[in-house]
Amino acid sequence: MDIFIGLLIISIGAFCQSSSYVPINKVKDWSWESYWMVQGVFAWLVFPGLGALLAVPSGGSLFGLFASSNALDVCMTLFFGMLWGVGGLTFGLSMRYLGVALGQSLSLGTCAGLGTILAPVALNIFYPEAHHLEKLTAAVLIGVAVTLAGIVLIGLAGHMKAQSLSEEEKRAAVKDFNFSKGIAIALLAGFMSGCFNIGLEFGSSIHFEESADIFKTLPATCLVTLGGFLTNAAYCFYQNGKNRTWGDYRKGRVWGNNLVFCLIAGALWYSQFFGLAFGKGFLADSPTLTTFSFCILMALNVTFSNVWGILLKEWKGCSPRTIAVLVVGLAVLIVSSFLPQLLAD
Repeated sequence: MDIFIGLLIISIGAFCQSSSYVPINKVKDWSWESYWMVQGVFAWLVFPGLGALLAVPSGGSLFGLFASSNALDVCMTLFFGMLWGVGGLTFGLSMRYLGVALGQSLSLGTCAGLGTILAPVALNIFYPEAHHLEKLTAAVLIGVAVTLAGIVLIGLAGHMKAQSLSEEEKRAAVKDFNFSKGIAIALLAGFMSGCFNIGLEFGSSIHFEESADIFKTLPATCLVTLGGFLTNAAYCFYQNGKNRTWGDYRKGRVWGNNLVFCLIAGALWYSQFFGLAFGKGFLADSPTLTTFSFCILMALNVTFSNVWGILLKEWKGCSPRTIAVLVVGLAVLIVSSFLPQLLAD
């Protein structure tokens, strides 16, 4: 029963994340770099900070925790967060050129596989005595392979979509649709985004022993998102200067509307990692699912993002064959979420 509850909580977080880009469409009269910066304040600073406070016992402090933790772990957690920040930047661009459905599918699919596999590999380099590679069991690797197979199918559906639609139809679904550029950016985004899980693994020891298991990863999550915020802030401010869009922040008439929708977007985005931390607390009796949980989250993100893509009519005008390939890909992703546990049993 605990495993079901854990997977349900992760699913809810995935649904919230996949919905986080919908409020962004309501932002008015701001350039991309301006709204990305403001929603990032909520997504990568405010809500992760509030979440991390849940893991702080009476009399403790986050700063005290970070100062007393292993310096290498803290630095590596922050560093991989900064690398993940590059993935966050290109992640947004992948949806600009491919749409919510296909952009998230390819980016998150790559992120799921690499994040799951590279995290134990990276830790094993620094802490070989801890035998982190033992986490990569046959069940976990098969689960990753099935997840990637589902992503390939969805990517194939996207290619079929690109081949079958006219330029006018592509632009009607996604304003700046560019399949070749979008694919390259999505793969880069996925590779760099996988660093999030590596950062979480390095930060696995950064917690209070008194904290409940469901909250123990939240301080590390806060450190990773802080690193990502620094990368994104530097780029957004650079773009503000380059494009002369500093004036966006002085448009008082839209601040109320834009702040509300950026806050909603940030809260929804952070829900995925709050749900991951909360859900993993219920998966403690299953080492396989604990290791595979990041991949599960990404697979469900892809599934729900394509549901939004359908609702936003990004697949409108595609042939029944293309839709069939998409549906099969989504079904494979859903199966991949619980397959490792079946194999482990």
